[in-house]
Amino acid sequence: MKKETISSLYGYDIPCLINLSGGERMAVIISHGFGSSKESPTAQTVAAALQEHGIGTYSFDFPGHGDSLVDGEQFRISNCLNDLAAVEAHVRELLPEAEIAYFSSSFGAYINLIYLATHTHAGKKSFLRSAAVDMPKLVRNGTSPEQYAQLDALGYIMLNVDQVRPLRITRGFYDDLEAYDVFKLCWSDMGKLAMIHGDDDEIVSVVEARRFAKQFGVRLIEVKGADHRIIIPGGMEQVIDAAVQFFTAK
Repeated sequence: MKKETISSLYGYDIPCLINLSGGERMAVIISHGFGSSKESPTAQTVAAALQEHGIGTYSFDFPGHGDSLVDGEQFRISNCLNDLAAVEAHVRELLPEAEIAYFSSSFGAYINLIYLATHTHAGKKSFLRSAAVDMPKLVRNGTSPEQYAQLDALGYIMLNVDQVRPLRITRGFYDDLEAYDVFKLCWSDMGKLAMIHGDDDEIVSVVEARRFAKQFGVRLIEVKGADHRIIIPGGMEQVIDAAVQFFTAK
């Protein structure tokens, strides 16, 4: 793997991690979760596993995450979507004959679904791990009265718990979430989708994952006893096995 940066549509750099040799028939774009990064344990494990099957990967940091040089002011849904589009365009330049696909986790899966529903895209396959299909409600219900007061007073809050780096969340980001409900935006045949979700997910209820899967006819794999990160013994192996089968299936 090697690092590189590409330019966003708005002029800032997008830090990326490239795992392509140049001859792959498929390239999977990896999108990380809320507060995580392109170098999360899941992203790196998935990249290594797919490489064994001749599948290249390309991961990147959302604004305000990982090695991103911009702060939370740029962490807006539109920027995340446009950064994914810029990454996809770059991967298509690197591998013009390769099939494009997506692996996304939690918030990244939320962005991936909005992207499939609202943007022209080359990828037809998308594997969603612990997808935050209820992201607007998740953030709304997870914000304390004190944090709402800070939003009103300062226009932002800072999150430090379980984050790779402190994350600045603006009032604009909250407004964005209310405009992007994947249950209203998505449709059944917008791509070949598969989901994997812990049935003991403490962040994104498996009930919401089931509702999404049922509404749009998506195959949902439930990992018994697994939390949001699916880090129970054998959990990551289930994620890898399911992802490899999904991406290698004809």
